[in-house]
Amino acid sequence: MKFLMTGIVTGALLLTSVAADAQTRLRVAGNFPMDHTATGAMEVFKERIEELSGGSITVDNFPAMQLGGATENVDQVRSGAIFAVFTSIAYFTRSVPELEAVSLPFLFSDRDKAFEVMDGPVGELMDERLLATGFVNLGYMELGFRHATNNVRPITTAEDFAGLRIRLQPNQVHLDSFRALGANPQAMDVSELYSALQQGVLDGQENPYNIIFTRRFNEVQTHLSDSGHFFDFINVVANRRAFENLSEEQQGWVREAMRDAVQWQREAARDLDEGFREQLIAAGMIFTPISPEGRETMRQATLGIAEDLKSRVDPAVIDMVIAAATE
Repeated sequence: MKFLMTGIVTGALLLTSVAADAQTRLRVAGNFPMDHTATGAMEVFKERIEELSGGSITVDNFPAMQLGGATENVDQVRSGAIFAVFTSIAYFTRSVPELEAVSLPFLFSDRDKAFEVMDGPVGELMDERLLATGFVNLGYMELGFRHATNNVRPITTAEDFAGLRIRLQPNQVHLDSFRALGANPQAMDVSELYSALQQGVLDGQENPYNIIFTRRFNEVQTHLSDSGHFFDFINVVANRRAFENLSEEQQGWVREAMRDAVQWQREAARDLDEGFREQLIAAGMIFTPISPEGRETMRQATLGIAEDLKSRVDPAVIDMVIAAATE
């Protein structure tokens, strides 16, 4: 799939109807690098919907933080400045705290189970919660298992996290999990992360291999583990008002085109995952695989996170997610 760059259009309207040719333009943002599969999925969506609509719907893509960081993009969708955004579900937990339930540490055994859960009743429930807050969810893609990196020491057990200043996404479950591991987690938009690592403001960060590589964090980090502490999803979320202003036929084209984009991205991400790790090692990072015993110390340290979450989110939702992930 060739990743194309579309020209930047002026104006703040997320959806412009042109009477002369009944054309509708959709502005879509993403905060992933140009060579990331999520950016490729943006192009799949653009190409597919323009094909389905016979050109009556066109898409202007703004990948690679062209319209700001993830937090800004979500706010732009909320306000109606853009139609949709491709980003991590962590950036929607402020609006839909139930999404934190699928971010619990060591919840999923593998990516197949993760998508089985999100493609079922759990995902439908999350979509309902998003809709109630003004967002239409259009699909869940793979960000992947998240792994820890740092400049201080290899990570082999829970004890090795002690005192490390580690950047995390603005997700309370993620932050609480790393506090339980003894780290000093700090929420920060990914747009600020490289410079914070470079300047020594932080000791480390955690991300899927694909993000570590495409954002070149290997240039400012030494140690890499395969901790796999969270499985993270990308979701594509549209402004509800703008989506509902589309005709029923147009809405169908949007959903069909996005289904194709989601399927393409999931397959591409699966194929590339281990290759990104090997490229990080080849680039000079020191890789320390974590033994089953070491990973178990991390599981034990974070066992209380699910119960803590029940104080903020309906316990029935937490139990539903855990049951779906473990059945």
